[in-house]
Amino acid sequence: MERTTSNGWITLGIDPALGTTGYGLLRVCGTTIEVVDAGVIRCRRDRPLPERLQELNDGMVEVLQDHNPDCVAIEELYSHYDRPTTAILMGHARGVILLAAARAGLEVSSYAATKVKKTLTGNGRAPKSQMQFAVQHQLGLKQLPEPADVADALAIALTHCQSSQGMQWLNSGPANNLLSLDKLP
Repeated sequence: MERTTSNGWITLGIDPALGTTGYGLLRVCGTTIEVVDAGVIRCRRDRPLPERLQELNDGMVEVLQDHNPDCVAIEELYSHYDRPTTAILMGHARGVILLAAARAGLEVSSYAATKVKKTLTGNGRAPKSQMQFAVQHQLGLKQLPEPADVADALAIALTHCQSSQGMQWLNSGPANNLLSLDKLP
């Protein structure tokens, strides 16, 4: 269960990948939600797998220490029969992220990509561009969240907020009292 303080609670949404991992932090206080931070952790593709996993771990630890979230929401692992290697690499990345969250003592919730898409757009097979627009709309952002990894991470965090708190504001318009993504570092 998330900690609740007078400043609300912070959910860290993660779109796991070995190359570019998106993250988005949302603070919920009552029915008000705001973007705390969002970005990506990039791992150099020219490095061996163990070094890339270390880069991902270091980036996750930094995000966790900088923002002290109350919980983590992450995309579930899936595989496609045409791309089994992608699933294996994503599994490595997801394992590193789960370990970093466990070491920080955080509860982790997993969501299928189709559930996240259906929650935000009503379509479990929505394309990335539709997801970016839905996240922009739901959070009242001035611009589309870029790259798509950031939009996906924010969508995962939004899904968790809606699922865990029973919030009814999703799909009913922008939330109140929001920060603009263009104010993020």
